[in-house]
Amino acid sequence: MDDERLVAAAERGDAEAVTAALEAGADPDTVTDDGLPVLCLAVAAYDAAVAEALAEGGADPDRRLPDGTTPLVRAVEGGSPAVVTAVLGREPRTRLPEAERERLLALARRWYERGAEEGLRDRAGGSGPVRRSSVRDDEYGSVPELTLGGLTVRDGHGAILTELEWAFRVLAPVDELVARAVARHDPEHVDRSAALRTLDKRRGRETWSAVTAHRHGPDPERRLFVLDVLRLHLLFISNWRNSYERETAELLVAWATEGEGDPRVLAEVLRVLGEAEHRELEAVGLRHAGHSDPRVRARVPLLLFGGEGPAPGAATRAALLALARDEDRDVRAGAARALAPASRTPSSPCSGTPRPKCGPEPRRPSRAARTAPGRSPTPSRPCATRVSSRRGSMPPTASSGATTRAPTRRSNDSARSPGPATSTTTVSPRSFAGSGSARTVPPPNNAE
Repeated sequence: MDDERLVAAAERGDAEAVTAALEAGADPDTVTDDGLPVLCLAVAAYDAAVAEALAEGGADPDRRLPDGTTPLVRAVEGGSPAVVTAVLGREPRTRLPEAERERLLALARRWYERGAEEGLRDRAGGSGPVRRSSVRDDEYGSVPELTLGGLTVRDGHGAILTELEWAFRVLAPVDELVARAVARHDPEHVDRSAALRTLDKRRGRETWSAVTAHRHGPDPERRLFVLDVLRLHLLFISNWRNSYERETAELLVAWATEGEGDPRVLAEVLRVLGEAEHRELEAVGLRHAGHSDPRVRARVPLLLFGGEGPAPGAATRAALLALARDEDRDVRAGAARALAPASRTPSSPCSGTPRPKCGPEPRRPSRAARTAPGRSPTPSRPCATRVSSRRGSMPPTASSGATTRAPTRRSNDSARSPGPATSTTTVSPRSFAGSGSARTVPPPNNAE
């Protein structure tokens, strides 16, 4: 009876009911009417939530099926990164023998390099038109879904390859990851978000240098992707030793000062720079306050005044007032937001006295929003409020056009005193940057 409840719950896509049936004693490897384990039903339906519930409940993703495949192999072929992640299970690098890991990587690469449509045509044996649609694969990205002759695949094999490489600690060249990220010319594609997540985890000097080298390239899409990576480095800090916060701020200031020919990219440079701390932010803002492109001017107010700290000087205030009269609505709105707090005298929310009376001003009140889970920031002032944040959350990317987070206070210096060297968020293995073939390296004891 419990097994029947399990199959029925999986068929209707009810992950909570699946978990309840498993807890009641249902066999996680229950075989359905087609002779396959119920996990294959979830894989075929692209139901990542049900697949995860089954895998967490003990379903075997490596069970050999009559056709020689496994549920995990079928998930890889299906092209949904979310389903693969759900089915992959815990500790795949130690659970799966090396030969099986290499088989999965080769399978994902073959699908990626050939293309989902050609693979679908081989399986369907047809030459008719392929029906295409875009579906949300997970909370971070979307993926094309292709259907032909009653068969369906998703075109997310680049992301699957990237996720499997990281799960197996095969460190692909940074240049290859960047190429995968921009190949689709779609900021919402799962291939991009998977590369972005992986590069954020692979924090190391070689990786940082290899990523930022693409800012000098001719492709604006690659330059925008560099900004996506840098923004994650600023927003999420797993360990002060590998945050690269100071280096990122210095690079962004140089990028904005030396010149960026594409106004769209320059606007995103200024947007990401607004998340940083550097003594030259105001100067950079003044430099671009009269830029001909409104997208650039709209990013200037946050650089001129972030909402806290000393009132802006005469030149800055004059620039903000000029921007408040700009012909572009977004520029005017940004200037108004910056001018509103600039006209008020900051006071302590807990004592009614000036802020210095309540303790030293924090360098960035929103540090908690950039802190990994399990690492509670220590407030600099007794009245400061702690804010929690999920490490896994993905902010809007530079190329998505999404609105940045709330303005933050910036200090007068780009340097930050070193923080604690320990963190509950694990540290990425050392990275292999640049071109060449991927190689496997053992992660350190605290690797993700």
